Amino acid sequence: MTEPFEFEFFVRGLIAATMVGGLAGMMGVYIVLRRMSYIGHGLSHAIFGGAVVSFIMSINFYVGASIWGFLSAVLIQWTSRRRSISSDAAIGIITTASFALGIALISRTQTFTRSFEAALFGNILGVTGSDLVAIALVTGAVLIAVIVGYKYLLFATFDTEVAASYGVPVRWVDTAFALVLAGTVVVSMQVLGVTMIAAALVVPPIVARQFTGSFTRLMVLSPLIGASAGAIGIYLSWFIDVSSGASVVLVASGFFVVSIVYASARDRLLAARGRAGVA
Repeated sequence: MTEPFEFEFFVRGLIAATMVGGLAGMMGVYIVLRRMSYIGHGLSHAIFGGAVVSFIMSINFYVGASIWGFLSAVLIQWTSRRRSISSDAAIGIITTASFALGIALISRTQTFTRSFEAALFGNILGVTGSDLVAIALVTGAVLIAVIVGYKYLLFATFDTEVAASYGVPVRWVDTAFALVLAGTVVVSMQVLGVTMIAAALVVPPIVARQFTGSFTRLMVLSPLIGASAGAIGIYLSWFIDVSSGASVVLVASGFFVVSIVYASARDRLLAARGRAGVA
């Protein structure tokens, strides 16, 4: 059972997955409450295009992909403010175009194909010390942003119009949120892959909501669920020989099933007690 821990690459992957899971769980709370679950899926595909462009132009992956992701997120927000274009339509158009650009460049250059599967589904074999540093830096930056801008983020998350009327700089808050979200998606790609990031952002807060309705508790419980799914998923991926991203998401999905069963049983018990009290 301890065999995987004898390998340095596995330990790096385990640490990375735990940090990424916690980070995604934290950001996921805001995404779910903002009803923007689709943006995680879309932005990860958009950043894939930026990753390919960075690779071809020999630009540092984290720098190029982060800039691309940030610009994509800002463009989505700007486009969705137009009444004739809904937010899901803006996400679909912009991110699909970016992803298609990445695929086209891969087909054209034939230089990115060896890493294509890892980019889509994640690969702990590729996690380096530099990746761990990048994940730690982004995690620290997100924590600082959440703590410093807690009230602004909370207000803007639940009602942007009321927040603006009270003087909250909603556009700046949205821009800052887009920046940290782009950073989160970028550092998650190596571990989870493009196709699995959306689930890592959405599932932990959904699971947490089955146990509590308190925003503060959500901000604690969701990262813990995400980190646990990351650690357990990477550990299991060693034995079942599947991609790290798929394993992490399957574990998180298992948590989701358990939470739904628990919530359903709790609701039935409360309803039965209510009927007994009335009787």
